[in-house]
Amino acid sequence: MDFRLGPKSDAFRDEVRAFVAEHVDDDLLERANATGTMHDWDVHHALGSRGWIAAGWPVEYGCQGRDPYEMTALKDELRLAGVPQDGIGNTMIVANTLRHVGTEEQKRRFLPPALAGEYIFALGYSEPDSGSDVAAAKTRATRDGDEWVINGQKMFTTLAHEARYVFLLARTNVDVPKHKGLTMFIVPLDAPGVEIQPVHTLGGERTNITFYTDVRIPDTLRVGQVDGGWEVMTVALTFERGGTGLTEAHRLWQETVAWARATMRDGRPVIDDPLVRERLANTAIDNEIAKLFAYRVSWVAAEGGLPGVEGSMHKLWYAERLNAAASELLDMLADDGPLAPGAPGAPVDGLVEHTYRHAPVTTIYGGSSEVQRSIIAERGLGLPRSRR
Repeated sequence: MDFRLGPKSDAFRDEVRAFVAEHVDDDLLERANATGTMHDWDVHHALGSRGWIAAGWPVEYGCQGRDPYEMTALKDELRLAGVPQDGIGNTMIVANTLRHVGTEEQKRRFLPPALAGEYIFALGYSEPDSGSDVAAAKTRATRDGDEWVINGQKMFTTLAHEARYVFLLARTNVDVPKHKGLTMFIVPLDAPGVEIQPVHTLGGERTNITFYTDVRIPDTLRVGQVDGGWEVMTVALTFERGGTGLTEAHRLWQETVAWARATMRDGRPVIDDPLVRERLANTAIDNEIAKLFAYRVSWVAAEGGLPGVEGSMHKLWYAERLNAAASELLDMLADDGPLAPGAPGAPVDGLVEHTYRHAPVTTIYGGSSEVQRSIIAERGLGLPRSRR
């Protein structure tokens, strides 16, 4: 079997590498790490001007109609270069959802400027008392004529301080089961009554907690049916779990191998140590499996399908193995391993240490590993429902 993505993807990959060489440098990456904001407006605008934010969308949307394999090549190269792209990820989750379930007015209003890179979206799902169990949301939206009044708070509203809108899940009915009484809205983050406070995480990223006090929005900003928010959320999560072929673990492996080749320990290159080689080999194997899971997602999309279970399989594997790789490689670095980025003598420029702190969150966002296992078991294998 031929697991390559094909000549079109190879040619596009070369274009993306040239783009990265032109627009991405060490200062950009250091700025993202220092601020914890995994978004850069210059890169985002440059991607938008090239039509690459949604390069895989049809030409009738003003996009390039590239196939899923070309899009995989694009995401691979951005990921390998360490390009901060939370803004792209959030925005495309919302844009894809609007494309499938939004009104024609919403598509005309939001899609062209978002795909051109003019603004980004944040995601407003989790709350302080409901993380992965987003159906337990307590933020309320109450109908008042042609408007909705929103009160509550959201946790982990990443990039709310940079975004123009938040894609917000709110409770609109308390008299039905929790999954049945939710509705999705697009809320302007500059609306009166919205407050944004920073939250700095263990992994060094900045996220936010957002407060909504009597925030009024028109009914035209409701996405989907009233009390139909769970169905909208299901569409959004499908796109969130698709992932990329080459994840953080691939960049981690590449940088660690380069360090091991160039670093001497006890008079010989670190790469010559059999235990080092074993750990690097295990990570390489896990990465290859993650890549093939992701390429399967691309294949399903190329065949016209919606990769639900396949996306969960990829997301579960890469998140769990990224944590394993970070732990294994940090241990391999011995006493210098815990040195953070910027510390004198930090091996691999502190990338392993940073990944070790960042990796746990990958098992949570987009649905926790426990949720992914349930999806795979129930929808993929036909096993009985395991949770309420």
